[in-house]
Amino acid sequence: MDPLLSEFDSFVRNRTPALLRSAYLLTGDQHLAEDLVQSALARTHRSWNRLHHSGNAEAYTRKTMYHLQVSWWRRRRVPESMPGDLPEPRGGDSGPDHAQQTSLRLTLRSALTRLSPKQRAVLVLRFFEDRTETETADLLGVTVGTVKSQTAKSLAKLRVVAPELAELYVLEGSDR
Repeated sequence: MDPLLSEFDSFVRNRTPALLRSAYLLTGDQHLAEDLVQSALARTHRSWNRLHHSGNAEAYTRKTMYHLQVSWWRRRRVPESMPGDLPEPRGGDSGPDHAQQTSLRLTLRSALTRLSPKQRAVLVLRFFEDRTETETADLLGVTVGTVKSQTAKSLAKLRVVAPELAELYVLEGSDR
């Protein structure tokens, strides 16, 4: 087997679960997330000759995912639903009880469906991916001001539609 092909195959096998989790949060649908990851990996494969030396393959793939998602938003406007399940990270479970996790997951899913796709993308990048405002703006092709305003609007809307999530996000001026 060609060493480059073997390297790409290893990258896909190792990073797909993490890419799917991010894609699911961006799209809100398991099937759309799979399509998004598949499209991003296809583009990564086309650029693999230059990417495998730089060590930036995952960053390239994620940026491609974000650009594809923004492009899809601009092309079509369809009603959203979140029927799929968020892929679970691999490994043992030593966290809080399952009922609490399930309740939190359902509440978060419901709250995210009430945000616009752009607001959801900003929150995923800023808080799930831990990106800076500048990185988020670059990835989405918008200004830093747009990232700031969308973050503020998204968090304000979450506070209204799901006050039980308050422990997940930092409220300005609070001691949490």
